[in-house]
Amino acid sequence: QVQLVESGGGLVQAGGSLRLSCTASGSFFRLNDMGWYRQAPGKQRELVAVITSGGGTNYADSAKGRFTISGDNAKNTVSLQMNSLKPEDTAVYYCYVVAVSTAPKRQAGYWGQGTQVTVSS
Repeated sequence: QVQLVESGGGLVQAGGSLRLSCTASGSFFRLNDMGWYRQAPGKQRELVAVITSGGGTNYADSAKGRFTISGDNAKNTVSLQMNSLKPEDTAVYYCYVVAVSTAPKRQAGYWGQGTQVTVSS
């Protein structure tokens, strides 16, 4: 019932910046938690940053001080501003949202297809 489309990935040199965006569409009442995860080759998918509907945020230790997550509930969009990028940030980044539906009433999580971020040394 919810589709997520990510954009903003690409190739950047170390120290550069990228801004990822994710827009949700489909049938839902509202979005609660919204976040970004990433998965590098040979590694498990890990949380990068999350933002709640109330504006609270949480970051992975590796992202603190460099990444900023923000949301626009009116546009059903979550973004991740990534500064001072490092080669170890290279991964596929996935958008994840928790959506609330009212017909029927329920809450569920949804994943985007992912967008590649590559940071060259």
